[in-house]
Amino acid sequence: MTDEEPRTHSPAETRLEIGLHFSNGAKLTPDELRVIAAIRKQRSILGASRATGVSYRTCWLIVDALNRAFEQPVIATHPGRRGGGAELTPFGERLVAVYASIVRRARAQARPALGEIAAAVNPGFKRRANDAASEDANPECVPRRSQGS
Repeated sequence: MTDEEPRTHSPAETRLEIGLHFSNGAKLTPDELRVIAAIRKQRSILGASRATGVSYRTCWLIVDALNRAFEQPVIATHPGRRGGGAELTPFGERLVAVYASIVRRARAQARPALGEIAAAVNPGFKRRANDAASEDANPECVPRRSQGS
């Protein structure tokens, strides 16, 4: 590709991330799923923390929140230095499978629209540090133009 050719953005470069937000205030997002996947593989919260780079406390809080969010536990923990660990419960396995199915279906349905949006992406855009900081601080707070001006 030369400098004169316009760069096109494919839908493969445009991600669709799905988070489920439940009526009781609980959530299941890609971040929680990364921790769940690491617990499944590492068989411990500490191992998941090391594998994901997420603090142990944050991983533990995610496990605690998930287990309180549903009527059945998502992750079974076995405290103790020897023989301790964590594993997904059968309900946790089913939850992950259903979430994955939702994501697969949504991505398949969104592919044409993502292609249209990706074609309109400005290739020269560079995210500023203050854009990320303000979004992380309050993602619900999006600047809006005043109606009277």
